[in-house]
Parts: sequence; C-alpha cells; structure tokens
Amino acid sequence: MARFNAFATTVMPKFVKYVVSANRVIEESALPASLDELINVRSSQINGCGACLDMHVKDALAAGETPLRLSLVAAWRETTVFTDAERAVLALTEQATRLADSGGIDDAVWDAAAAHFDEEQLAAIVARISLINAFNRMNVILQEKGGSYDPARRAAVVSAAAAGTDPKVAAAEPVAV
Repeated sequence: MARFNAFATTVMPKFVKYVVSANRVIEESALPASLDELINVRSSQINGCGACLDMHVKDALAAGETPLRLSLVAAWRETTVFTDAERAVLALTEQATRLADSGGIDDAVWDAAAAHFDEEQLAAIVARISLINAFNRMNVILQEKGGSYDPARRAAVVSAAAAGTDPKVAAAEPVAV
C-alpha cells in the first residue's frame, strides 16, 4: 500500500502529467522499444522499484522480448544474449543510475554507447535513463508496490496520468471488450 494518495494532492497530478508528457517524447524518438525497455528494467532493478519492474517486464514481454533475456538483465555481463549495442547501453544505464557510486560517466562507457548510436538516439537514451530514475524514485518514496500492472490497461492508465487524474482508478476500471 502506498504511503498516501498522492493524487489527492494538488502537486502530484500536475507533476505526473508533465512526467508522462516527457515519456511521450521518448516513445516517439528513434530509440528502439526493445532497448527502451532494457533501460527501464535495469534501472528499476538497481533502484529496487517493484512497480516499475512489474510494468516494464510485462510491457517488454508484450512487445516480444524473451523471458530468457529479461531474466538475465541483472547479470548481462555474464551472458551471451545481449548485443554489443545493448551492452553499451546497459553499462551507461548502470553508471547513470548509480551516479553517487560511480562519480559520473566514464569516457569509455560513453564512447561505447556513442559507437553504436547517433546523437538523436543518444539524446533519447539519456532522456530515458533520467526519466526512469525519476519514476523509480517517486514510486519507491511513495512505496508503490509491483504485481498488479496489466499491459492491456496501459492506455487507460497513461491517459489518466496525462490528464492529471489517479492512474490507479483507470487501472481498476473494467477493460472494454
């Protein structure tokens, strides 16, 4: 159970509305959806955000990602299932998510990502890493729990959040068939 109903405040609905708008910019970018979800999953693992992990693992599966690859994201260095480009982004995601531990982004990590992606894609990667960290922190602070996310209800939830209303209400409503 969350700490309080943040959507009953005046601040949180407005804040989430803008954050969801920022998310749309990234979704409309040249960043492949599969890579977008790998960033979301890895950052959420590091930050311990069950709500975001629940959402992004399910969204990745719905988009065609394999259970094997998703189960190996946390140990990506010790696997053979990720491409060099994906490895570069996972390394960048880890350093950017753990800024206090890493002292910033190593030039070698940045150069590895830049070797695989153009500037538009790099901008989307930086934006995604920044945004998922914001979502993670908000959900962890509020103690939002994972386990109840339904990808079939995603459009209704995103629409509610974009309108500044409680996405949990939209998630609880029956899905029109």
